[in-house]
Amino acid sequence: MKALVTGAAGFIGSTLADALTARGVEVVGLDCFTDYYPREVKERNLEPLRKRPTFTFIEDSLQTVPLAPILDDVTHVFHLAAQAGVRKSWGRDFLTYTTNNVDATQRLLEAAKGRALERFVYASSSSVYGDAVPIPMREDAMVQPVSPYGVTKLAAEHLCLLYAANHGVPAVCLRFFTVYGPKQRPDMGFHRFIRAALTGQPIALYGDGEQTRDFTYVSDIVAALIAAGERGRLGAVYNIGGGSRVSINDVLSLIAAITGRPLDIRREPSQKGDMRDTFADTSRAQAELGFQPSMTLEDGLRAEAEWLSVLLDSPLR
Repeated sequence: MKALVTGAAGFIGSTLADALTARGVEVVGLDCFTDYYPREVKERNLEPLRKRPTFTFIEDSLQTVPLAPILDDVTHVFHLAAQAGVRKSWGRDFLTYTTNNVDATQRLLEAAKGRALERFVYASSSSVYGDAVPIPMREDAMVQPVSPYGVTKLAAEHLCLLYAANHGVPAVCLRFFTVYGPKQRPDMGFHRFIRAALTGQPIALYGDGEQTRDFTYVSDIVAALIAAGERGRLGAVYNIGGGSRVSINDVLSLIAAITGRPLDIRREPSQKGDMRDTFADTSRAQAELGFQPSMTLEDGLRAEAEWLSVLLDSPLR
């Protein structure tokens, strides 16, 4: 295997690249360092990878980089590069989302046409479902995103399936459900909650806290990506979820117990585009990929808290 990992400096991309290179896989990492969060965070993600002889890094965007030489001899593409964030995808920022999520994916798929790829694995999102889908969410449900971000992720997913059907690009799409763990992006909920607990800052909680999510630990996501690269059915879509539906209020109670700190929770109105509930039916991924989440929420939260406590020099009590 020789893999191209787009978004290689990000949370999931760098964790995937680390797992692949640890297996002896040659990895080409591509990232353009969008300004959604500080570059220094992404550089820290890349630091151990840059020391590995089987890892090569290219700083450029998918919209401009010459893709043909990059794809030479590549057997697997793991396309994780995207503009993240539901709440920022409204208004004038929408152009950034269409550019980085839709246009970039289409250009990469065009470059993949006619190549002897084994798999083109696309990282989609549970945000494609919206709030009208029955729980647990199945891949064959009628998807109705409630955010512009979800619309762009669904559009890119459709592009992958179109190129699979019409041009033979061996695309496989994975719908991730709320990924967490060490190196999680600083804008994401668990990172914000744990950081606030460790530093004694207030926590902004949008809504009543009874909204639920299917939280998925990053190592389980990476295992699913690698499995999809090895045996994902071409043109298939798979849910990848952590296996339990938990409310945000319950998460906050766990964080208080793990950190040993009282939480100063400030309740704010619900935000436009936030889904009320998510819960994945992963039976297809279990049957075809052998996917089985291995990390419990409590153990995963503890691992993220331990990582952040070292980063902040604020030991857990």
